[in-house]
Amino acid sequence: MKEIILLNISGQDKPGVSSSITSTLAQFDIDILDIGQAVIHNTLSLGILIGVPEEAEASSLLRDVLFKAHEMDMNIRFEPVTPSEYESWVGAQGKSRHIITLLARKVTAEHIGKVAQTAADHGLNIDNISRLSGRVSVGSTQQPNTKACVEFSVRGAPADTAQLREEFLRIASDLDVDIAFQKDDIYRRNRRLVVFDMDSTLIEAEVIDELAKEAGVGEQVIEITESAMRGEIDFTESFKRRMALLKGLDESVLESVANRLPLTEGVEELVSNLHALGFKTAILSGGFNYFANFLQRKMGFDYVYANELEIADGKVTGNVTGTVVDGKRKAELLRKIAEKEGIRLEQTIAVGDGANDLPMLSIAGLGIAFRAKPLVRRSAKQAISTLGLDGILYLIGFRDRDTL
Repeated sequence: MKEIILLNISGQDKPGVSSSITSTLAQFDIDILDIGQAVIHNTLSLGILIGVPEEAEASSLLRDVLFKAHEMDMNIRFEPVTPSEYESWVGAQGKSRHIITLLARKVTAEHIGKVAQTAADHGLNIDNISRLSGRVSVGSTQQPNTKACVEFSVRGAPADTAQLREEFLRIASDLDVDIAFQKDDIYRRNRRLVVFDMDSTLIEAEVIDELAKEAGVGEQVIEITESAMRGEIDFTESFKRRMALLKGLDESVLESVANRLPLTEGVEELVSNLHALGFKTAILSGGFNYFANFLQRKMGFDYVYANELEIADGKVTGNVTGTVVDGKRKAELLRKIAEKEGIRLEQTIAVGDGANDLPMLSIAGLGIAFRAKPLVRRSAKQAISTLGLDGILYLIGFRDRDTL
């Protein structure tokens, strides 16, 4: 190889630029060592790293490429690359790769700058930045439920991953965004099973709190619920206390409560897309089967595991039958479903908001604390608080144009 040259071509995007440039290079029997192209707002940026063979005349080659670029009204720049620089670049291809995902209602320069600077501070080199969210008009960015997502592909491994995650969590809190940091491996691109908590995850309510309001003991039950979600009380103990307060509630209340439960933003879009893409889905809830089955009929979840509310003579007894679905049980069920479906744990996603969800979040390939309390956010691998549940599609690499 006589020379290595980097060509940078830019200008108004139009059909035929890549084909015209590479056809000109083909006349000189040029090797393409690397190539990349991006288009932002109809402006093309094309980079081609070429190897010039010994027998080729570099000056003639560059002259012809320059003429072809000018003929298409494109700007072109040539940059020589030394053999040592090239070999150093080749040697870097075995380094670890990670994906940083920035989610917000709208993305600002400050958001990008903070993420990029933090990555650089931890020795990570950004190779590519892509927008996963769709194009929106200027006026649309003022709407409450807009979505914006930018994905960074980075090379290298941080010396202290825990510290990096802590910094991203702080930035996310300060700027009201979400930032996910994942290893870019084959499992990230091949998730197959998603399991969800129900209360305050799939629905924007705690069912037991809603039942308590009907029973006239709302404040007492809500106080116990919030203490349990913060991890201050063992889930099973808190569950027994709350159930005892529901004793005597009329069975007819269940249907009216189910019909008014508010679905979480983005849940129907997320679940329908997951099913269309062949994912298996499950509800693993410390709530009640009656309401989990209601959601299953509505959205088609493949599996449902929740607590069975005991009813006698048309009244809630204050007891549950069978094994209580607590944090430990949720993790067991995740393993059980994955094994049944022939899916590795690395290919699973778990989503929840409470301390009792942490066991399943910790063993899933992608554990997501959704609109969770601070303790859960800090303990989970990833967290989403800014967008709806459909923001999870960005974390598994889907663009808006890929979804239904």
